[in-house]
Amino acid sequence: MGVMKGGGGGGVEKLKSSRMKLWMIRATTSVLLWTCIVQLTALGETWGPRVLKGWPSCFSHQDSSISVIEDKVPSIPARVLPPKRVYKNNGYLMVSCNGGLNQMRAAICDMVTIARYLNVTLIVPELDKTSFWADPSEFQDIFDVDHFITSLRDEILPLIQKYKVVHLNRTDTRLANNGQPLDIQKLRCRVNFNALRFTPQIEELGKRVIKLLRQNGPFIVLHLRYEMDMLAFSGCTQGCNNEEVEELTRMRYAYPWWKEKIINSDLRRKDGLCPLTPEETALTLRALDIDNSYQIYIAAGEIYGGERRMASLAKAYPKLVRKETLLESSDLRFFQNHSSQMAALDYLVSLESDIFIPTYDGNMAKVVEGHRRFLGFKQTILLDRRLLVDLIDQYNSGSLSWNEFSDAVKETHEYRKGQPTKRLVIPDRPKEEDYFYANPEECLQPSYVELSST
Repeated sequence: MGVMKGGGGGGVEKLKSSRMKLWMIRATTSVLLWTCIVQLTALGETWGPRVLKGWPSCFSHQDSSISVIEDKVPSIPARVLPPKRVYKNNGYLMVSCNGGLNQMRAAICDMVTIARYLNVTLIVPELDKTSFWADPSEFQDIFDVDHFITSLRDEILPLIQKYKVVHLNRTDTRLANNGQPLDIQKLRCRVNFNALRFTPQIEELGKRVIKLLRQNGPFIVLHLRYEMDMLAFSGCTQGCNNEEVEELTRMRYAYPWWKEKIINSDLRRKDGLCPLTPEETALTLRALDIDNSYQIYIAAGEIYGGERRMASLAKAYPKLVRKETLLESSDLRFFQNHSSQMAALDYLVSLESDIFIPTYDGNMAKVVEGHRRFLGFKQTILLDRRLLVDLIDQYNSGSLSWNEFSDAVKETHEYRKGQPTKRLVIPDRPKEEDYFYANPEECLQPSYVELSST
């Protein structure tokens, strides 16, 4: 299976033949620069966190919740590449990736797995730009394509001349979470945890940022989804003034592919469908007894409302850290106007944090949750927003004392910390099931799986 960009044609005349050759050269180049030429097949081993021990990256296993990254990077033994696999290609599967970095990450895993299952060449045209937060940056600017190809050397399929094309218009949620053969589920994990690695520049920068944070003690990553586009899309306006509500509404109507236009923010919030506000987040962290001496790394874009909305959180947790304060000017220039690269940095830091807390269950929250499970069930606090906003409203109205509020919050989240568990399976309502990438239980260490079922 190969992965290519765009399309072309061929013919018998010399001119068309020349064009066809030119197209093939361009397509082959795009294979290397875009996503990958891969074909996944038999996996006989059990995947687990041990795979990551061979990664020359900033990831390292921790024996406790607080660890220090050493200056010296341990030597990595030479990796023996498997022999190339040769077999017949049945055709082309063309897909259009949509969404941001983490949605694209999951989509790549699914599409590679589907292409392997069908024995077809995977074609990836340019990113779908209809999603507001989709960054059209090319794949090679984020992921290490050479590593992707090399790590799956035994799965590569040769390029073929002419085959039929099946086009999947969008790549999100195309492969079912459950009911898949075990080898298929492990293929998804192999791509996600082994083959997909960020570029050396992003990996190195992530290592430096994590080292700086570790030098100042333990740190929490707070994935604070309170950016303008998120609020406009969701229709959540809690705490916004009239001008901001109007601005968010105008943005929502400006994008015709955002189907919902008239949204009741209060009802959506009470249903737990809104990201927590910075003020609600501050109350929640305090109620959970999160130590205010911990660093809080903000993994997010520009917070809507700026310092005004961040004031209560900054007061409760004075050691708020934004990535911009940790980056040198040259690094800032590298990341300027490249949201996907910034998201990749946040992803790396999130994996290494002592605690990861997302305020909304979007793609990054789910994928990082699953990756942290893979790394040994590192603590991830999964906030119950529906219950939280009700408790917060009761506390703000005086119906609950602080102790009553705090006790209720802690009790609610006692078993929502990323512990081993089984995915929720709802055969007739697959969209309501637990997301595979949030809990890839088929790929976790057997001891943890056995623990989760007892």
